[in-house]
Amino acid sequence: MTLKLHLPPWLRTTFRFTPEVRQTKRLLRDLGLHTVCEEARCPNIGECFSRGTATFMIMGNVCTRNCAFCGCQKGKPEDLDPVEPVNVARAARQLGLGHCVVTSVTRDDLPDKGASHFAQTIEAIRDLNPDTTIEVLTPDFGSNAEAIETVIEARPDVFNHNVETIPRLYSEVRPGADYDMSLGLLAMVKQVDPSIITKSGLMIGLSENIKEVETVLADLASAGVDALTIGQYMQPALGNVQVSKYYEPDVFEYLSERGRSLGIKHVLAGPLVRSSYRAAELLKRIRNDFP
Repeated sequence: MTLKLHLPPWLRTTFRFTPEVRQTKRLLRDLGLHTVCEEARCPNIGECFSRGTATFMIMGNVCTRNCAFCGCQKGKPEDLDPVEPVNVARAARQLGLGHCVVTSVTRDDLPDKGASHFAQTIEAIRDLNPDTTIEVLTPDFGSNAEAIETVIEARPDVFNHNVETIPRLYSEVRPGADYDMSLGLLAMVKQVDPSIITKSGLMIGLSENIKEVETVLADLASAGVDALTIGQYMQPALGNVQVSKYYEPDVFEYLSERGRSLGIKHVLAGPLVRSSYRAAELLKRIRNDFP
């Protein structure tokens, strides 16, 4: 039997159902949209929704994989909604987003793994919001090179794909995924179109050690990744894998410095940092020295 760890004070957040939060939720429901903020039980949802920002989750809210860390529903998804790309674009316009982040569940049931739906969403956002920058946080597309190229050719400003954890824990935490496959996807994006900013995300607190994390940082640097987010894993529900350790904030500071020293120019690390947390601010920092 594993004892549940007590949540440390630096991870405690307060959710306030403000008028701004209600307005954001109402807009999303009216357009039939999902967000990873809600589906993955993000601890920053109150902060982001209050600022009128959200990370859109396309292709429904049911995932075909069974990752042990994820709070999204698993099972057989519904058919794709053909108006979803336009509705995401409408939501971005109504929220006045200067930077729009789009992610998805994994759709291994689709021939192209959902790549064309990503491309359509990017195009729809750009049509209605020509001044808005676009970031996609994609699944691995089963390492289908044609599918990956479909998204690259739509030219998002940022192509994000999370490695999530250390390779030793993949069979437990990310069954169905492959560490080298994820590194290869990130490297491919940079090789095909060097102008696209590549980004990845890592969570700690799943029985890894710091040496193993440092190896991942080195691997991501070798893959040409421009930016990385590192955050504390927090168990979203009882059925998910348990937290093995809550790291002190100074560990995140160390990993941020270590990542930069290994060649990742921009590392945002902190207990509550998530893949799309303050993504617009991070993009501004990246663009200051991006060729």
